[in-house]
Amino acid sequence: MSIEINNESAIEVDEHAFQRLCTFALDQLHVHPDAELGIVFVDEAAMEQLHVQWMDEPGPTDVLSFPMDELRPGTEDRQTPAGLLGDIVVCPQVAISQAETAGHTPLDEMLLLTTHGLLHLLGFDHAEPDEEKEMFGLQREILLGFALAERSK
Repeated sequence: MSIEINNESAIEVDEHAFQRLCTFALDQLHVHPDAELGIVFVDEAAMEQLHVQWMDEPGPTDVLSFPMDELRPGTEDRQTPAGLLGDIVVCPQVAISQAETAGHTPLDEMLLLTTHGLLHLLGFDHAEPDEEKEMFGLQREILLGFALAERSK
């Protein structure tokens, strides 16, 4: 699994935690080990520019996903083909604010946002209630599984 992480923000980020999360999640989703993924952490100004440019919405957002090869999750019997998943862009400053509101750590919030972004790269969406139920259920399942795997180390 090729996971490239770039922290362009002023906030310190535990890049190894995100590497482990994405490796775990992609394995759970039966994505080919040669798939490529990029994660970029940016400050609010850069995220606001991306949010306006790509979503035509003002202000910074928490996470954006930019899919490349439109890969979908595989199955136990058949992995996805190798390819470029795309990029996930996370804004730590927005995540910190959301973490305070949600009552958990900034790291937990950024792990959640990264998982959310990864699922978008794999074609999941939450525009419709049934899509939201599926995506958020899978997101929760991945995060709980990852937390258990981390504790057992």
